[in-house]
Amino acid sequence: MRPIFDASWRQRALAGQAGAVKRLAEAALEPLYRFCLYRVGRNHHLCEEVVQETLLGAIRRLSDYKPERARGDIFPWLTGLARNEIRRALAHEKLAVDIAEFWTKMDEQLLSLYAMLDSQPFSSDLLARAETREMVNATMAQLPHHYGQALEAKYVMGKSVRDIAAALGTSAKAAESLLSRARVAFRATFLALANNLPVEPTA
Repeated sequence: MRPIFDASWRQRALAGQAGAVKRLAEAALEPLYRFCLYRVGRNHHLCEEVVQETLLGAIRRLSDYKPERARGDIFPWLTGLARNEIRRALAHEKLAVDIAEFWTKMDEQLLSLYAMLDSQPFSSDLLARAETREMVNATMAQLPHHYGQALEAKYVMGKSVRDIAAALGTSAKAAESLLSRARVAFRATFLALANNLPVEPTA
């Protein structure tokens, strides 16, 4: 379902192989943009700058990326770099302090919520509700990448659990477990953002 950025890929990228660098850019561009957009106050121009600087920084600092620790998932490392770029970018923008403080608070809150992925019922039709679409977009953009991809595969693309398992190279039981955790993470994130983030309804 998602490219694996393992030690072999890292070695090729560090050697300057264009294909390896292109693979990173193609895989990371869209999810990074979504992750950053709400964190810069939905300023699209600023978001583009942050994403560009994040990817350039990632290439320069690729020796810091540890594939074994990340299990081949580079996105958490990239979002850490993006947070630093966002803070730098917001330092020059009006309301920067308010936005930065808000997302610092949200990150702390979401880390706490993700640590308690157990429990409450989740309505799977929430993703389809027009009146909550903008908040859904904000929520999906902040989820751990593998959760967001699993939910999109299931509820947006309509893939079966068996199809998702095949794409992940895992069992149907493991895919269903991933979806279950992703639904709980979505619900927790949605509620946390709903209590804190003003959004405008989409058309």
